[in-house]
Amino acid sequence: MGVDFAFLDSGTGGIPYMLSLKEKVPNASCVYLGDTAHFPYGQKTQKEVVAAASKAVELIQKKWNPKTLIVACNTISVTALDDLRARFPSLPIVGTVPAIKLAAKVTANKRVGLLATNATVRHPYSQKLIEDFASDCAVFKRGDPDLIDFIEKKLFTASRAERLAAVRPAVDYFAANDCDTIILGCTHFTHIADDIQAAAGEKVRVIDSREGVANQALRVFPGNQNCLQGQKGAKTDDGASSKEAALFDREKNCLQGQAFSQDQDAGGFKVSETFPQDKSFFFTAATSEQEGEYRAMCERFAIPFGGLV
Repeated sequence: MGVDFAFLDSGTGGIPYMLSLKEKVPNASCVYLGDTAHFPYGQKTQKEVVAAASKAVELIQKKWNPKTLIVACNTISVTALDDLRARFPSLPIVGTVPAIKLAAKVTANKRVGLLATNATVRHPYSQKLIEDFASDCAVFKRGDPDLIDFIEKKLFTASRAERLAAVRPAVDYFAANDCDTIILGCTHFTHIADDIQAAAGEKVRVIDSREGVANQALRVFPGNQNCLQGQKGAKTDDGASSKEAALFDREKNCLQGQAFSQDQDAGGFKVSETFPQDKSFFFTAATSEQEGEYRAMCERFAIPFGGLV
């Protein structure tokens, strides 16, 4: 037995992705690991990213034995996903990539901004996504390690004025290039999507890949494929349809039909004493100041603080 879904990121960036999936299947069990010992992934070489991510996945498998892994990190996804799938062939792994396809569909003036890590901005995979899905658009790319560092270390204790000041350089860059759509190409940025939207103004669309990633995770969940077959209008790409909402109960029942025994006090799943509380946030390293930030984040999102592993 193991948890249903495990989430991996360099830090706190993937939390909104976990919460998005939980909205769809509340009774699925989740756990989250921020590999903060290797933060930031976006400043590392491909070899370093593969090595660090592989070590993190080994830890996740050993401790929680997930049925599906969501790599809630764009940098790991564009850099190391193939390596991870080759190293862990029995584990379904869902990646997170910039929502370039969706951006190309919704932009009106064909001028799109991609806000990401330096590694994601520079990686050939991102360019391939642009060539495949946004060849008719001008895509302005910005790597912003300073903003990612702010989100990881200061966001959850920062004031609104501090948050808006932090996003201003990125927003101004895209405004100067007349972008009407901004892609959040690093999961950390989903934490401040509302601040970016407020700073950019109502004429600019700010998008991310949460919906598509959650749908894909449900699609590949072992034994759950039949639950999702025949969903008219449901998609697993960046443009995932909301029409699948009516089938969430059906998906939940399929999830409950796995190896878990029923336990009403545990939200539909019986969790052994060695398992963490559902949605628990764990990390691999932190200073006392960073731990305080992580505790503030857990309190804000009402998720259990798992601590150091």
